[in-house]
Amino acid sequence: MTLPPAFLSSLGASIGPRSIRDRSTDLQPYAADALGIGAPPDLVVIPESTQDVSTVARLCHEHRVPLVVRGAGTGYTGGAVPTQGGVVLSMERLLADIGFDIRVSATQAAPLTGPPIANVSETVTALAALPGIADVVPLRIGEARIDLGDRSRDITFMGANAPARKPWTLLRGRDIDPRSDRDQPGLLINENLARRLDLTPGSTITLRGACTANSSVPPTTFRVEGIVEFPFDQASQLTTVTTLKNFSRTCGDTAQDEADMLMVASRPEHGPDATVDAIRRIRPDLTSVTNEELVARFQQVEFSYFRQISFVLATITMFFGLLLITVLLSVSTNQRLGEIAALRALGFSQRRMVSDVLWHSALLVGAGGLLALPLGFTLAIWLDDLLQTMPGIPANLRFFVFAPRSLFVYLALLGTTTIVAAIYPMRTVSRLPISSTLRTEVIG
Repeated sequence: MTLPPAFLSSLGASIGPRSIRDRSTDLQPYAADALGIGAPPDLVVIPESTQDVSTVARLCHEHRVPLVVRGAGTGYTGGAVPTQGGVVLSMERLLADIGFDIRVSATQAAPLTGPPIANVSETVTALAALPGIADVVPLRIGEARIDLGDRSRDITFMGANAPARKPWTLLRGRDIDPRSDRDQPGLLINENLARRLDLTPGSTITLRGACTANSSVPPTTFRVEGIVEFPFDQASQLTTVTTLKNFSRTCGDTAQDEADMLMVASRPEHGPDATVDAIRRIRPDLTSVTNEELVARFQQVEFSYFRQISFVLATITMFFGLLLITVLLSVSTNQRLGEIAALRALGFSQRRMVSDVLWHSALLVGAGGLLALPLGFTLAIWLDDLLQTMPGIPANLRFFVFAPRSLFVYLALLGTTTIVAAIYPMRTVSRLPISSTLRTEVIG
């Protein structure tokens, strides 16, 4: 497809040329995954920050440009491969900057939705001893409440012990140290929360743990150590992180030796795939996946439900639409049999009468098709807003994006419906006995 000039201009001004690839030689590596089948995109964007990700998603939505999210293209499902051109948003730079390319959880459930990993200290020690692993960071994620004016607001509250490699980027201030034993616990916050409450390093903030239902833990006052950027934060998300010890204390959780997920950084000479195999050999009870596998799963599996729903609804709509138009056209033709027989007797050809029925079918289908476009557009906007309320969905991610190819498919389906719906009425008109029909009309 041809990308709108206004889109290209806005993208270049917002992201910069360093993050954009448009030469055919640069686009070809993004045309397929490990299976080797696919089609090249029109443009590749390699964002350097989460703000870049939000900007690209927003511009693609505004200009109706197809967007495909890609990790490193090591999957075999085709989930990160463009099928209609558009833009590929490659997370390779962000994933490389983070340094953690493997996720380990207790089950195969979606990240952070399953049970925690027990005996996490022993597990971290065992994994860190593998030659292919450079670092392991246990992570817990819950919620806490803060007071914003006259109301309370839930925020994302995380706990992590990361003495060396950090799964966040420090912007201002200093990092938290899990080995520190200060009286007042330290906390890192993202830019959204810092701006919302006008916080700076050295400020204090009071959180009430809400990690479990009906939590009644006393509030905890933290000292803001630094302002950080968390990878893949939602655009308006309020996020904080402290040590695992302080997380457990704030949430009232006595089981301190647990983690919702382990973030693992593999060594470059081994690579994530070989490292995942090694983890699975020593801990087959855990689920280990690479970042690329997670991205492919999100593209292929998590959205498959919506693809199936869309296909079922479209099939049902087409069937009943075809049935309704066929019935209306058949009834209209049967009511005009006397008129048609009279016109045939006056010299109108059989082809002329059959064409008249086909045109009637085209008018019915065309009127319904024109009415369906604004209704479908309105429904798509409503469903898009509804799906945006799902937890964990980035603020600028859109589920419904216009694709020119879909319009041609829609027109082809309308044409097919016109012909199929008119087959029976046209057969009736072409085989209509003129004399007996006129006699029936006169005698009546």
